[in-house]
Amino acid sequence: MRFLVDAQLPPALARSLAERGHTAEHVYDIGLHTADDPVLWDYAVSAGAVIITKDEDFALRRTLMDAGPAIVWLRRGNTSRRELLAWFEPLLPTVIDLLSRGEPLVEIV
Repeated sequence: MRFLVDAQLPPALARSLAERGHTAEHVYDIGLHTADDPVLWDYAVSAGAVIITKDEDFALRRTLMDAGPAIVWLRRGNTSRRELLAWFEPLLPTVIDLLSRGEPLVEIV
């Protein structure tokens, strides 16, 4: 699966996904760290990527549109990189399963 990790999340998340066999890019690594949401949305559509974000705007946009990239919305407060990765890693198989079944928005609280 291909992922685009948004700016509020650490680049280490993209590396962790890549280590697990996925294609993952962080917006910083591809020069889109200052891009507006519509630019990231269009990039994800053209790349066939799922956006992983903490930004509610992506989740709201996805609920209002019939098409677009799938969104994984992480609803986790400020935390260290290590804690975020430790929290997300065991959830990844469920996230992949839901996305594989066509869920357009996966919200993780």
